[in-house]
Amino acid sequence: MVGDLDRVFHALADPTRRAMLRRLAGGERSVGELAQPFAMSFAAAAKHVKVLESAGLLKRTIEGRTHRCRLEAGPLAGADRWIADYQHFWMNRLDALETALLSDTRQKRSRP
Repeated sequence: MVGDLDRVFHALADPTRRAMLRRLAGGERSVGELAQPFAMSFAAAAKHVKVLESAGLLKRTIEGRTHRCRLEAGPLAGADRWIADYQHFWMNRLDALETALLSDTRQKRSRP
């Protein structure tokens, strides 16, 4: 079974969907407005919107024939927490590497 975090990362894996989210950060947009910078059809944009909606990253409302989308940033917090865990891991590893390199440099300088 695919989890919430998996759906978020799947949605974020596509550069078009990331760009759509950036546009939505500036305010509500129609599906047509989201499609416009990419010269894609409404149907193609609607598929991207469906992936983002499935991940909980946007909320779509229908007003007549217009599908309006707005950013739902909440699921990004879970992705941010997951990334932060690995950032902590890598920062510790980089700190250890720095310590080892400085120690090696000091040892080389103290040799006759």
